Amino acid sequence: MSARIYRSDTEITMAIALFKLNNVSIGYNSQAVLSGISLSIIRGGFTAILGANGSGKSTLLKTVLGLIPPVSGRIDTVSSGAPTVFGYVPQSIQLDPIYLLTGFDVALMGVYGRIGAGRIIPASEREFTYECLRAAGAEEFARQPFAELSGGQKQRVLIARALTTRPQLLVLDEPTAGVDREATKAILEFISQIHKERKITILLVTHDFASARHYSENVIWLHDGKVDYGPTAELLSVERMAEMFETGIV
Repeated sequence: MSARIYRSDTEITMAIALFKLNNVSIGYNSQAVLSGISLSIIRGGFTAILGANGSGKSTLLKTVLGLIPPVSGRIDTVSSGAPTVFGYVPQSIQLDPIYLLTGFDVALMGVYGRIGAGRIIPASEREFTYECLRAAGAEEFARQPFAELSGGQKQRVLIARALTTRPQLLVLDEPTAGVDREATKAILEFISQIHKERKITILLVTHDFASARHYSENVIWLHDGKVDYGPTAELLSVERMAEMFETGIV
C-alpha cells in the first residue's frame, strides 16, 4: 500500500520540512499496521493527523517522535544539527491523588528536561511557567490540586506544561478527548492562536473532521488502511467529503 499524496513532495523543500518520512511502515513488534508512508511535516505548519479510533494515528505520532521505531523505512529530521525540541500534550494524564501536585507543579515539569531533574529550579523558570499558564488560560486554577481539576482545566495545564519546554514542535494527541464542546472550542482556538503568534509547528491528532477542516493547514488522513496527505482545503473539501459520506468511507 502506498500513501496517496495530494501535494507533490517536491513542493515541500528541505528548507521548510521538519521531518521527512521515506517509505515508512509503522506498527509494533515488527508487525506493520500501515506501510508505504512518504511525506513531509512542514516546519511552522499546522498538520492534523485524522482518522477513526484504531486507524493508527497514535502509532504514527509515536513513530514520528521516535518513541517507537519504524518497522521499515526512514524518518529524517531536517534541522541545523540540534535535536528538535517538542512539547507533548497527551489525551489525558492520571496522577495519583496521594501526590498533592498542583496545576503549577505539573506545568513546571516541562522545564526539567532543560535544567535537569533534582536541580534547584531558578526563579526565571518559575516565572516562565506562570507565563505559560497565563497564556493557556490556566493561571486562575494553577494552585489547585491537579487531580481535582475538570477535564478542560487539566488539558490547559498540560498545554502549559508543553509550552514550558520552549518547543519547536507542539504535539497534541486528541487533546480534547472527553472535554465538553465549549472547552474543546476554547482549547483549539488557543492552539491556533499560539501557532499563528509563535510560528510553532503543530501536529494535532484528532478524529474530528470539523476541527481538522477549521484549524489545520495540512492533513494526514488514515482511513481504510490507507494514508492520504495534502492541503486541508483539497483533501477535506466540501465536495470530496460529500463523496466520502456517500460511499460510506466516513
